[in-house]
Amino acid sequence: MLTKYNMVKKAIKSKIINGTYIPNQKISSESELMKEFSVSRHTVRQAIGDLVTTGWLYREQGSGTFCADRSAMSNNQEQGSQKNIAIITTYISDYIFPSIIRGAEARLSDEGYQVSIFSTNNNQENEQRILEKILTQKFDGIIVEPTKSAYSNPNINYYLNLERLSIPYIMINAYYDELEPINIVMDDEKGGFLQTEHLIKRGHQNIIGCFKTDDTQGTKRMKGFLKAHRQNKIPINPSNIITYTTEEKDTKPVDELKKILASKNNCNTGLVCYNDELAMKFLDVLRTMNIQVPDDLSIVGYDDSPLAEISEVKLTSIAHPKSELGEAAANMIIDLIKLKKDNKNKDVYNANSIVYPPEIIIRTSTKDLNKSKMTS
Repeated sequence: MLTKYNMVKKAIKSKIINGTYIPNQKISSESELMKEFSVSRHTVRQAIGDLVTTGWLYREQGSGTFCADRSAMSNNQEQGSQKNIAIITTYISDYIFPSIIRGAEARLSDEGYQVSIFSTNNNQENEQRILEKILTQKFDGIIVEPTKSAYSNPNINYYLNLERLSIPYIMINAYYDELEPINIVMDDEKGGFLQTEHLIKRGHQNIIGCFKTDDTQGTKRMKGFLKAHRQNKIPINPSNIITYTTEEKDTKPVDELKKILASKNNCNTGLVCYNDELAMKFLDVLRTMNIQVPDDLSIVGYDDSPLAEISEVKLTSIAHPKSELGEAAANMIIDLIKLKKDNKNKDVYNANSIVYPPEIIIRTSTKDLNKSKMTS
């Protein structure tokens, strides 16, 4: 449990980190802080004194206490100091993320950067804590995979503070649209289109789509799913669309799929999945329901992860650049850091973003119904 002194100190520090207090701005008076936190004047003075000593605040006799300009301090410390890059991802140890991180880390290590890796677990509060930690330490640049990128993000102030401090950052896999950051992403709408079009071209007209909708990747893939139906003039059954959030991912998709497949009106022959990880869960469900893939139901995944080839049914999937994307992110952040140094902290946010085109990798998880009709 935080002491009162540390509570006040942490609150003031957080306001500096998130940009509430900007350099040379006067902070709340001692009396205001006493009232806000219900603490004594001694406690307030102790907290402020510590922040002055550590360079977060400075005092002017007769005027008050002000937020220090830490960007100037950081620039003065750059010469000869260790080079550090932060990588923030939603997850670290599973699925495609190790490949992305390895691609970035190898390139950054070659350039002499120390890499610190953080995981938000797709939780916005975790993202805030990580950004606060990064802003209190010295990092030359940051590679970020946004957290719940389809939602309005409560941590935008922290990214604006990075910009104010001239700390370059780029976003991978998705981005916060309001910030318009430099980003490296896939064309997920086209990817969702290709997933669905592949099944349609193989004669499937009743197709289930399952998408994670708190990340923009999922919303765009769902948009591609809908667009493929419309362009091919195939009616969309709203009850065939399953959506879920991060918190629901372990239960809702499976429960909803079971309901659809158990319905007496079920005539679905195709299934488009948000990613390969979800497709693997669905394969387990179908196995328990004695539904054969691809004879009874064809499945398409996304990301062409290692999971696509480990099961008895080899999964048709959309290729994700993985380590190539990680390496491209590393090259871009290195270039931005060099540009910042060459331009003496002038605007560095003018590099070109990268959009990878999707490609479908066809394996054995989808059936061509057109051939079946020709032989019958």
